[in-house]
Amino acid sequence: MAADKKKRRRPNSDSDTDNRPFKSKLKPDPVILQTLKKLKSSCSAAASTSKTLTLTDLNLSSSCREVTDLPIDEVQSEIESLALKIAKSILSGEGFSFSVPSRSSANQLYVSELDRIVLKDKSSLRNFGNVSTVRKATITLRILQLVHQLCTSNIHVTKRDLFYTDVKLFQDQSQSDAVLDDVSCIVGCTRSSLNVVAAEKGVVVGRLIFSDNGDMIDCTKMGMGGKAIPPNIDRVGDMQSDALYILLVEKDAAFMRLSEDRFYNRFPCIIVTAKGQPDVATRLFLRKMKMELNLPVLALVDSDPYGLKILSVYGCGSKNMSYDSANLTTPDIKWLGIRPSDLDKYKIPEQCRLPMTEQDIKTGKDLLEEDFVKKNPAWVEELNLMVKTKQKAEIQALSSFGFQYLSQVYLPLKLQEQDWL
Repeated sequence: MAADKKKRRRPNSDSDTDNRPFKSKLKPDPVILQTLKKLKSSCSAAASTSKTLTLTDLNLSSSCREVTDLPIDEVQSEIESLALKIAKSILSGEGFSFSVPSRSSANQLYVSELDRIVLKDKSSLRNFGNVSTVRKATITLRILQLVHQLCTSNIHVTKRDLFYTDVKLFQDQSQSDAVLDDVSCIVGCTRSSLNVVAAEKGVVVGRLIFSDNGDMIDCTKMGMGGKAIPPNIDRVGDMQSDALYILLVEKDAAFMRLSEDRFYNRFPCIIVTAKGQPDVATRLFLRKMKMELNLPVLALVDSDPYGLKILSVYGCGSKNMSYDSANLTTPDIKWLGIRPSDLDKYKIPEQCRLPMTEQDIKTGKDLLEEDFVKKNPAWVEELNLMVKTKQKAEIQALSSFGFQYLSQVYLPLKLQEQDWL
């Protein structure tokens, strides 16, 4: 009877398959773990010896603007001072206007010493008495009023909540969101300091324990869906981990595969994703983990221009929020995969490679002109290969070799060979 049961047992479709490409190259797990331990040690040593540079340490040719985290009472005080200036200006018969830092591309600067994008000091006047700017000036004043109300009540709301307080004025959430960033610049504080947060988007799973508003969260016990990253970073504290590295994943599908396969137990790590374009909460959370735990960060993104753009937002910052890049960027993220050179190296089938569109090619060429890409010759080489072959591929292309190929062969081999940029 026992023999019959043994015969009828269904094999594990991936783990019992020995002819998957490059599986024979894999060394025993303890050998790969030694490599990861060395990577972690070098990262910790670098963190303990290097001094964190700031804008004030550099003698830049143009002045730049940065914001800082401010407590609620200081944000409230800044808004009240601004309101007082406006009242005095109106009473003197001059009307009122806001001096708003320009967040256009022309006012951005990549600082190689900091490896991030910062905002230069150019500003423009948003005058209530001018037909072309009156509406934006009104929205700015309304957002300031709402933020002051949040500070007074000591509560947090989402950007969507903020939009619904005055739909007729804002018309579209993109308009209230953009002015909210302007208000951060005007007040001189991070967007988090305004008590307005984005809806939960990012998730984390793996070898991490942290407190969320006083509750201890063990991310190894969050199932394959992971733990939602708190929208307010102030709620997060007391981070503890025995991980050797952080694995940053672009898409939810790859995150779920690695989570279900318990990849974080085989090669101790913390896995995090923002499910596409990185949101502020995920960027803050990743930076906090990197800084507090002194762990290397390895990134797994699609082999297309947008995968590299997403990686650069985490590492160097976005132009839209360059004013807050000091708080939102995670230094020294390593590009693990999937890279253009991997398509041939890992023999990705032709039917799993997608032709790049004209827009893809243009985005790739534009990236080649960016200073943060030029700084890394290996990135330039990979991006040139992508534009030349006009081929792209998603992480899921690896599933053509088996659903668990990503977790059982591709990533272990990448880690074994230290194949990151």
